[in-house]
Amino acid sequence: MAELDTSGGGKHKGGKIRSKKASTRIDLTAMVDLAFLLITFFIMTTTLAKPKAMDMFMPDKSKPDVQLPVPETRTMTVWLGANDKIEWFVGKPGGSQPTIDNFGKDGIRKSLVEQNKKIKETHQAPDNDMIVLVKASDHATYKDFVNMLDELNIAGITRYGVVDITAPEVAQLKKDGNY
Repeated sequence: MAELDTSGGGKHKGGKIRSKKASTRIDLTAMVDLAFLLITFFIMTTTLAKPKAMDMFMPDKSKPDVQLPVPETRTMTVWLGANDKIEWFVGKPGGSQPTIDNFGKDGIRKSLVEQNKKIKETHQAPDNDMIVLVKASDHATYKDFVNMLDELNIAGITRYGVVDITAPEVAQLKKDGNY
């Protein structure tokens, strides 16, 4: 509400007669209420940033381990070493020399796409997806593990497992200078 103050400010004897000045006073209570209502409205209606997480399904611990036979030619093993280096091979361990690779579209992603395409062409069964085993060494970082899961997701690999790395595999990483 606005108010006008029309008081003259007292009588002055023997001086000039001045005109009365009106001072205004504005009540801002309604404006403050409106501001808080608007702030509350926008806080309540704004969507907060949702965390981005990838679903990862782990086996049920209450059931005994059930191993299904999988052809070795459909299996790709990936070792995560030190300094963002990756080694991978298809088939049985020791069957071929591991390929040293890195992350990115020209690195492991390209290898995943090519190997998956090759496996789908050679195996004409309805269940012919490539299976990737990810094995992280002690010197691999959490960032490397997350990057590997991202690469699998980008390449469209739906079947993968996280497996413990063995001593002979660590020895191979040391031999190649990636441990």
